[in-house]
Amino acid sequence: MVTSSASAPLRVGYAAMLEQLDPREAVELSALAEQHGFRGVMASDHFQPWVPQQGQAPFVWAVLAGIAAQTKGDFGPGVTTPGYRMHPAAVAQASATLAAMHPGRHWLGIGSGDALSEHVVGQYWPEAPERINRMFEAIEIIKRLFATAHSGRDTRFSGNYFTLESTRLWTAPETPPQILVATAGPVTARRAGRSADGLITTNAPPEKLAALLERFATGAREAGKNPASMPRVIQWHVSLADTLAEAEATALREWPNGGMRFSRADIRSPQDFAHLARTVRIEDFENHVFISPDAAAHRQKLTELARLGFSHVYVHHVGRDQRAFIERFGAEVLRGDRA
Repeated sequence: MVTSSASAPLRVGYAAMLEQLDPREAVELSALAEQHGFRGVMASDHFQPWVPQQGQAPFVWAVLAGIAAQTKGDFGPGVTTPGYRMHPAAVAQASATLAAMHPGRHWLGIGSGDALSEHVVGQYWPEAPERINRMFEAIEIIKRLFATAHSGRDTRFSGNYFTLESTRLWTAPETPPQILVATAGPVTARRAGRSADGLITTNAPPEKLAALLERFATGAREAGKNPASMPRVIQWHVSLADTLAEAEATALREWPNGGMRFSRADIRSPQDFAHLARTVRIEDFENHVFISPDAAAHRQKLTELARLGFSHVYVHHVGRDQRAFIERFGAEVLRGDRA
C-alpha cells in the first residue's frame, strides 16, 4: 500500500502504460523494474490506446494480478474510472480482492475518466462537472463497502448517479486499500483532500503542481487530516535516449497525446487522436513530457518533485525499448551511477 510521511524520501516506481504493453510484457517489465531499483508499479486502465501505433489495451485488473504475483512492492491502477465500464461496487470488489491477496501493497487510483475508454459502453458522456461529481459519489460507495466489509452489515446506497442494493464485500482485507484521486485542477484537488486518502497528478509546470498540492493540503486539513502523512503521487512521463534528437523523435512518434495542449476527455477514438497528433510540435511537450538524454537532468527533476512536496513518482518512458530504459534509469538515475 502507498504510504507517506513528511520525512520519508521520494519513492520512485515504474509506470506500466498498458496502452503500449502486451500484458505478459507488462508483468515482465514490472519485475525487471523492481530488480533495477524501482519501488512499486502503477498500471494504466484503458479500453483503447490513445493512438493506434501504441497498439495495446489489456484489462488492468488481470495485469495487476500478474504484476502483484511477480513483484514485492506496492501496485495500483493509475487510474480507473468507476461508473461507466464498471459499477463502483465492481471496482470495490476488484480492489478489495487484490488487497486481500497482497496485504499492505495495493492502492486504488480513481479518476473522472475519458470518453476514449468510457464511452464504449454507449452511455451518455457527461460534461466535466458531472463527471467529477459522479467520481466522488462512486468513491463514497467504495468507501462504504470497504468500511463495512467486516462489520457483518450490508450497505445500501441511493444517490444522484448510482444505486447500490443491500450487499457487502464478502472478501476484503483487514485494512482497506487507500483511495487516491487523480486530478489536474485545484477545486478537485481540495475535494480530494477532504474525501480521499491521497492525490495523483501528472506532469505540469512547477507552479501549477505547487498550487495543486497546496489545495489538496487545504482540503485535507479541513477534514482534520494531516496532508504530510498522505500520499502525493505524480505519474511522470519522460523520454530518455542517447541524443536529444532521438528523445524528441520518440516522444513525437510514440506519445503525441502528451503534447496535446487541450482537453482530451471528450475525444472518442484512437483514430481521432491520430488525426490531432499531426498538429503536435516538439515545443508542445514542455512541462508535459520531460525530454532529455542527460541522466543528471532526470535526477535533478526528481529532486525538484520531492521539493515540491510529492511523496511518490511513477516514471513512464514514452518509448518502446522499455528494457533499455529500465536498466539505464535504474543505473544512472536511481542509483546515481554515471555511464
